[in-house]
Amino acid sequence: MKEKRMNCETARGLCIISALANMGHFPKRESKKEAWFLSPFRKETQASFKVSKALNRWYDHGEGTGGNLIDLMMKITGSSVPEVLELLNRGAYVLLQAPAPAKAPMKTTKGILIKEVLDISHPALEQYLEDRCIPMTIARSHTKEVHFVMGNRNYFAIGLKNIKGGWELRNSFQKLCASPKAITHFNDGKKNLAIVEGMFDFLSLKAIVPTLFKDSDILILNSLAFANQLEEFIDGYTRCKLLLDNDCAGDRMTKTLMEQYMNVEDGRELFRGFKDINEKLQDGNWTKVKV
Repeated sequence: MKEKRMNCETARGLCIISALANMGHFPKRESKKEAWFLSPFRKETQASFKVSKALNRWYDHGEGTGGNLIDLMMKITGSSVPEVLELLNRGAYVLLQAPAPAKAPMKTTKGILIKEVLDISHPALEQYLEDRCIPMTIARSHTKEVHFVMGNRNYFAIGLKNIKGGWELRNSFQKLCASPKAITHFNDGKKNLAIVEGMFDFLSLKAIVPTLFKDSDILILNSLAFANQLEEFIDGYTRCKLLLDNDCAGDRMTKTLMEQYMNVEDGRELFRGFKDINEKLQDGNWTKVKV
């Protein structure tokens, strides 16, 4: 059966509030008609970013701009319309269909509440890691089993902590973030730096190129939107190897960063022919390499 591709009409019908939650933004206050957020575009202390639940549209009072989900993701990620559709189509964000306006407000837990952080032991998470071809020794060394509450329901996932204390959360059904969302930086004082997009890129890199980490720290963006914050992290490193996805957004960001920083280089020859590092790992046709 031919895979059904995401189109603009379908994308516009996806829930903006769900998209913001996936990117680590949760309402500061809400009613049955609307939700108010701190703007995802800048630092602020008073919520000026509104999402209409009835219209499934956003409006940023600070900038006087607004629109639908596609407009929002283009602005946050710096992507074009086709690139946003590709992100949604490949499951980079797990979103819900926009719901009909609620008839009455329901009292639920706002955002994600972390309940417990454990060493990975749940069979479902072990199976998920096996499906992604991640060795358990590597997963247990860098990630945790995180139990959390969202919408008054209990969930659990593989968790990677970021520099601000938030968690990237992944399981077979969800791709979430417990705020605050931020970069993850394993800084051991090495002379070089490897930069990847997400948790599974990092874990896959550890499996494929273990020698890389003898002289390289690792920085996990957790979102391409954080690429504009790299300056404070890459200063002082001799070489910064970019290992972003082989897609339009990754191509464009790699080009931009290489033009901006003298010590940044494209390292994607490691997984040429694959969308990302984990796809190469799952292909199975590789051996551990030296760099």
